[in-house]
Amino acid sequence: MSTFDDVAALEAWREGDESAGQALLRHHFERLYLFFSNKVSGDVSDLVQRTMMACVEGRDRIASCASFRSYLLGIARHLLIERYRKERSLPVQQVTEMSVADLATSPIDVVARSRDTRLLLGALRSIPLDLQIVLELVYWEELSSAELASALDAPLGTAKSRVRRAREKLSEAIARLQAEGSPHSTSDDLERWVRSIRGEIAFRPSG
Repeated sequence: MSTFDDVAALEAWREGDESAGQALLRHHFERLYLFFSNKVSGDVSDLVQRTMMACVEGRDRIASCASFRSYLLGIARHLLIERYRKERSLPVQQVTEMSVADLATSPIDVVARSRDTRLLLGALRSIPLDLQIVLELVYWEELSSAELASALDAPLGTAKSRVRRAREKLSEAIARLQAEGSPHSTSDDLERWVRSIRGEIAFRPSG
């Protein structure tokens, strides 16, 4: 079975092969849609397309990234933060320290198939945006420490410390929601739980 070659497809797109660009977009659409849909209300198609176009425009930086995925998701993170910065007229640091629950202008259109999944998604959206991103990149996209550091444009030690802080914040958020009476079946393995819900989430693309 052949493996899709991200870099080759990107280079072909850069040289004018539109079919390669479409193939690359199709290959990563679910990944990008997942990334944005859990953090932005409304249609995210424009953000997905802008991310892919930014990949072409900044293709020369791929060599310095840990992987194409880290490059792609790093761009997605930047565009997401920039969107909220402009909407809220806030500095970048303040945006990254606020939660999606505070930043989003309307409910996020993500359908969770179980009550536990709804609890966890709510907890994720209640922690600082950058920490939510960290957890999703580690648990849902399975980025390595080096790939995460590349996506965050941060030193390796900083990336690792953010993972630890994000886990702590998520545990606190889950405990808070439990105290408020949200339905939840206790899980002693938070990491396994966070990883497992990726396949339980259903999205409703516009169009």
